[in-house]
Amino acid sequence: MFYTYILYSKKLNSFYKGETGNINYRLSRHNNGYEKATQSGVPWILVWKGEKATKSEAKLLERKLKNLSLKRTFEFILKYQEGVPSSDELLLIQKLSEH
Repeated sequence: MFYTYILYSKKLNSFYKGETGNINYRLSRHNNGYEKATQSGVPWILVWKGEKATKSEAKLLERKLKNLSLKRTFEFILKYQEGVPSSDELLLIQKLSEH
């Protein structure tokens, strides 16, 4: 199983989108500063993840998500709420999308 995921940084008010075969390990790498692209936004919150059968499917969705604006990313997450890990993250996204 492969995952496409969306992280959110309150510090940057920004999303990061990626794909991985191990979501917990990947989130740990982002939050421990091992990924240059996300070092400045630590801590990152996992706000959405989607499961895909193949790595190529996960990469394709990641590419599509990377082209979304901040507003469209909020809309995507709210539309596909089944990918939100918990009600806390969903509440955060709903509050942020109102601004």
